[in-house]
Parts: sequence; structure tokens; C-alpha cells
Amino acid sequence: MKKALLLILFIQSTLSAQHIERVEPSNWWIGMKEPMVQLLVHGNQISDFAPSFKYKGVKIEAVHKTENPNYLFLDLIISKKAEAGIVNINFANKADKETFKFELKARRQNSAQREGFNTSDAIYLITPDRFANGNPNNDNVDGYSDKAAPSKEFGRHGGDIQGITEHLDYISDMGFTAIWPMPLEENNMDDASYHGYAITDFYKIDPRYGSNQEYYKLSAEGKKYGVKLIKDVVLNHCGSNHWWMKDLPSKDWINYEGNFKGTNHRREVQRDIHASQADTKVFSDGWFVSTMPDMNQRNPFLANYLIQNSLWWIEMANLDGLRVDTYPYSDQSFSSRWSKRIMEEYPNFNITSEEWSTNPAITSYWQRGKVNANGYQSYVPTPMDFPLQDALVKGLNESIAWGTDFNRVYQSISNDFQYADASSLLIFADNHDMSRIYTQLHENYDHFKMAMVLMATMRGIPQFYYGTEILMTNPNSDSHGEIRGDFPGGFENMSRNAFTAIGLSEQQKEAQNLLKTLLNYRKSNPVLHTGKLIHFGPENGVYVYFRHSDAGKVMVILNKNEKPQTLDLSRFRELLPENSIVKNVLSKETLTLGQSLELKGSSATVFEF
Repeated sequence: MKKALLLILFIQSTLSAQHIERVEPSNWWIGMKEPMVQLLVHGNQISDFAPSFKYKGVKIEAVHKTENPNYLFLDLIISKKAEAGIVNINFANKADKETFKFELKARRQNSAQREGFNTSDAIYLITPDRFANGNPNNDNVDGYSDKAAPSKEFGRHGGDIQGITEHLDYISDMGFTAIWPMPLEENNMDDASYHGYAITDFYKIDPRYGSNQEYYKLSAEGKKYGVKLIKDVVLNHCGSNHWWMKDLPSKDWINYEGNFKGTNHRREVQRDIHASQADTKVFSDGWFVSTMPDMNQRNPFLANYLIQNSLWWIEMANLDGLRVDTYPYSDQSFSSRWSKRIMEEYPNFNITSEEWSTNPAITSYWQRGKVNANGYQSYVPTPMDFPLQDALVKGLNESIAWGTDFNRVYQSISNDFQYADASSLLIFADNHDMSRIYTQLHENYDHFKMAMVLMATMRGIPQFYYGTEILMTNPNSDSHGEIRGDFPGGFENMSRNAFTAIGLSEQQKEAQNLLKTLLNYRKSNPVLHTGKLIHFGPENGVYVYFRHSDAGKVMVILNKNEKPQTLDLSRFRELLPENSIVKNVLSKETLTLGQSLELKGSSATVFEF
């Protein structure tokens, strides 16, 4: 009887301790620049409970309630005197008591001074689901309805974190010094979850990719290979299956009170002095699609949540950078505050942001240091250079004429005055949201080589999409599912293997070696990291530019003519003295440049001297 009574009391105690369903973040760090951290506490009628604890150097500054009794927001102040340890936060009411063990961790040495990705880096953009399947056992996981379907364009194909980790040697050997995987957090959506941008848990790696521990291991192993890790961040929206969608903290947590209303995508309104309030609201508050609810960052609790989430991942995974999806769609005041908080905590860190506009007046608006007419301040160092990408593809596809071909690239670069720091822009020939560069160039291999040379030698930080090095294409459509194809060798029963070059065509091998040569050369040459850019207006389809510094000079010549050309070198004397001895980076030849130079048709030449 006594044992039965004890069992009943134990069961009752267990059942009563069910109020706290989650606390986010579940841990934090001592020694952060901002002493306050705000905890989101979710649980049945948790607002009826009073939180308390005793821990030296830590106190509860405020307790906030919303109209939903299932939430509390706790403001903790962590003083400089606080030490690492477990803070036992007690939640009690008249009838019950529950304890959450909130861990305070010590930061890594010099965490705040970490150096983010920069102009010395070359970034490898990866769609994790389509790169390599390192652990087939996690292809399907109980509780996740979107099962592996390798034959389906928008299905999950099985790529994961382990697959990336196992091929860090290949990535490093190719000359890449940073990786940017598309989002890896939980996407427990019913279908098309492979892309990662409909996040359903901001603090958890999707188990079909691995775990938080495996993500940290990817970061740690990458650093052994000299490969930095950049996290893809989504601030604008969540997935419609996010856990909080069934029990929102407040009615204004999601824009339009959780009811779908599509955005108008009119990104111009953010700086248009004539823009209507109606257009501006629909742009910022409207949803991309019905499965991606648009989050309202004007809600102070949500704003804090998103800022802290980014800081948490930086500290937890020892990150080297962030890439922000759909950056201009977020509330402007929030994005300014978010980017400022990150860069204040990590002054040498880096962030790149997506603003898909070919107008440099728009893309430059979002860069740190830009003086905007409306007073808006951004703290993002590295916007994406969509204008250059557009100019490069159009220029290579057009016939030689005044105002076309490389003149487009020249004109794009000449707009660098609009940026606070054009040398820090992220440059790219393609990415995961557009047709692959070899497809965009109509599979013209000579034009592809010119694009790769320009990407490796132009000002900015170059980013390459996985598979570009082996001429991956999307010949049937511009569908994202096709663009984000399986990397040869990353999955079982593939006849080709890009990691070993087995089964690749001779042209694919040549392209792979070309990019490998360019990127490893770039890695070792500081002139291409910090050297000043001087370019000369294209003439007769030939574009010439120099990178130069006290460390040396690099001369790049792009000849779009199909036939050989004789290039008069006298025009370049301000940077190229007569009879300069130069080395051809690609052919390894050494030669003396006199009055002229014979150029092969449709060629790209790189000299160093």
C-alpha cells in the first residue's frame, strides 16, 4: 500500500511538471557586450507562474506577459561578475512548482574578436540536400512527413551535414575558403522542405540533416581545413508548420494577424520618396507564399527573439559569417537594429544580405556606411552585387557593340561610387535561385571561362554555387528543383563522381581544374584581396583591368572576339611599363610585354608582375 501511494505521488508530481514546454534560448553566455537576454517561455498557463532564482551576478529585470497566457518573456541581466554554471529558474504558483535549468556558458577565447569572411575568401554555396548523403540512416525520420524522394524534383534527396563534412577536403583543395549552406534548421513542412527556408524551429537543426552537434562539428572540422562557415539566416518569415503557429504569443506576432496576404515585391518603396503607405505596407508585411508566414519584427519580443537567435548560433557553432535571406522585406528599423547588434558584438565579423535588384542605387542602400537621404542606417558590410551578375551575363551573351558586351560590366563597376565600400561586395555568376551560369551562357564554354576569371580576379568577395566547377546545368527549365541538382558522386549509384573526377567529360575536368587553379592562386595572392582596381573602357570587345598594391600587380584581359586580336599596350602604361616581365597565371609562361600583345580568340588572360 505504501509503495502504491508513493507511485501515485510520483505520477502526480510528474504530471504536474508539464507546464514548461520550451525555453528559448535554452542557454546563454557570460561576457556578452549586451548584459540582457530575454527568454521566451512557453507552456500551458505559464503566465500564472512566478519565476525566481538565486544566482550570483544574474537577476530578473522584468517579467512580461502577452494576451496569450501560455507565454512569459523574462528579461535576465547577466553582470560581469556572473560565472558559468546552471541557473535553476523556479516557476511557482500556489499549487505547483517547476524548475528549468538555464545554463550559462563561458565564451570561447576572443570570441568577440572573431574574424568573419572577407575579401581574402572564396565562398562555396551549397544546397545541403543535393550535395552529398553522408548518413542514409537519417533520410527519413519519425515525425517528419516529407520523406526522402530522390526521383522527385522538389523532394528530399538525402544530402546532409555529414556529407558536407566528409568532403571538406575537396572543398579546400578546390581553393574555397568558406562555405555557405542553405538553411539547415528544422523544416517540418509537408512537402518541398528540402530548400530550408520555411523554418519550423529556429533553434534546432533538422534531424534529416543531422543535429546541432553535427553542425558544430562541421564548423570545427572546416576550420582545420581553412574553411569558414557562413550560416543562412531567415528573419522575414517562418514555416507555416512552425511550432508557435498553433499557439501564437500575440495576435501581432505574424503580419496580417496570421492571415495570408501576398507581398507586392516592390522593393523600390523602401527608398522611393513618392511611395504610398499602402504599397510600402504590403511590400514589408505581405507574405511570400501561404506556407511562409511573414513575421512582424515591430513586435519587440519577436525582434529580441530573432536577434538573440542569430547571436546564439554564432556562439554555439563558432560561425564566421551570416547570409540574410530576403533582407529588404523585413521591417527597416528592425533590420538596422539587428545588423547593428551583430556587428557591435563582433566588430570583425561579416554579414552578406540578399537584395535582388540590378539597380546599384537600391543595393547600395543596405550597406554599412552608406549615407542615405532618408537617414536610414544599415550595418551590413557585404551586400550582394546583383547588378554585376546581371551585367556579366548580358554582356557575355550579347554581340560586340557600343554599350553592350563588356561595356555592361564596365558600366556596372563604374557605379561603385554609390557604395560605401564596393570592395566588400559579394560577387557571383549565379546562385541557388537562378539558372546555373553555364545554362545562362547557353553552354558557351569560352564565355564560361571568362566569367570564372572575372569572378576570381574582380574586386569583392567571390561566391560560387556548388557544381559550377563541373559545368552543372538546368537544360529543361528554370525550376529551382532542377537548378539545385544532385552533385555527382554525392549519392549512391552515380556514374560520375566530381570528387574523384571519375566519369567526368574532358571539358568538365578542364573546367574543374581551371577554377581550382584560379582560386588557389587567388588564395595565395593578397593583391586580389586588397589591391586597388583600375579598369579601362572596353574597346573592340576587349576588356582590361588591373588589381595593384605594394605587393604587386595583376592584369586581366578578356577578349570576347572569336578571332585573335592584337592589343596595343601603350594605353596601359600608367600601370604597365614597357617591357614588363610578366607571368601567365594559367599557362605558367613568362614573357616580356612590349608594344602589343597577340590575344587568342574568345580568351581570358591573367598576368602577374
